[in-house]
Amino acid sequence: MKKLNIVMPLPSHDFDPSEVAVTWGIVRAAGHSVTFATPDGRRAHADPRMLTGEGLDPWGWVPVLKKIRLIGLLLRAESGARQTYRALEQDPNFLHPKRYEALRSQDFDGLVLPGGHARGMRPYLESHSLQAFVADFFESHDTAGQPKPVAAICHGVLLAARSLSPKTGKSVLYGRKTTALTWKLERSAWQLTRFLARFWDATYYRTYTEDQGEPVGYWSVEMEVKRALAHDADFCDVPPGTEHHARKTSGMVRDRLDDARAAWVVRDSHYLSARWPGDVHTFAKAYVAMLNAQYGAAALRANG
Repeated sequence: MKKLNIVMPLPSHDFDPSEVAVTWGIVRAAGHSVTFATPDGRRAHADPRMLTGEGLDPWGWVPVLKKIRLIGLLLRAESGARQTYRALEQDPNFLHPKRYEALRSQDFDGLVLPGGHARGMRPYLESHSLQAFVADFFESHDTAGQPKPVAAICHGVLLAARSLSPKTGKSVLYGRKTTALTWKLERSAWQLTRFLARFWDATYYRTYTEDQGEPVGYWSVEMEVKRALAHDADFCDVPPGTEHHARKTSGMVRDRLDDARAAWVVRDSHYLSARWPGDVHTFAKAYVAMLNAQYGAAALRANG
């Protein structure tokens, strides 16, 4: 099978390092390349709090004390993801990304939309040129006439939800099954920081918040994604009774490369989705399997 070129758009700063670096590492290990894109064509930077854990404790606003981390050590990216992020920072494609406006669906074999929760994500989520590219990619096909594989995790699903098909005027997720960052996970992180950890920046874990008179959670990822779907039931959370249900839904356990018990991913045809960094190893492995199955089968047909 040929080496595939996967595109991963990023915001200028504040993306989640686990979702980006782990996915990059697993895709690269499968023999494929990853092209990055940012609003201005300059290298992107991960949310520093998710790398260091600094600023996530009640005293994190004090310059002398912020290096002392307790809660921050629990909330930051795990060691393997941080190590992979350091390797990512040496990748020429990461250091020299394309601009959003330069992206063309015909140049790539697959698309990955990562997430992050800090406010630096907003230009990525709100970019009209990026939304247009995402919409076009969802409707693009490979040389065998098959839709190209797309994967989105966490707030990346929100970007997909906001991307409107030029044919229908509806979200590219309309009529599809998907998951995303659930309100339960988003609310738990928000409440932890607003009442205990980063209380001086109470909305750190809320990319968007509600105006007066709007119900709590109206601008959560889950609620906005649901408004883009054909039916609320198309948003797929972990069903009660699922094996390892508590591990999958507590927000306290993350998956690992060799342990998918905590993960939850949803596939609908050529589209794959996941909820948060705790799903990322399983998410990236499932996406590689999609790529290899689709393009490997195409190569066999071509050689047959």
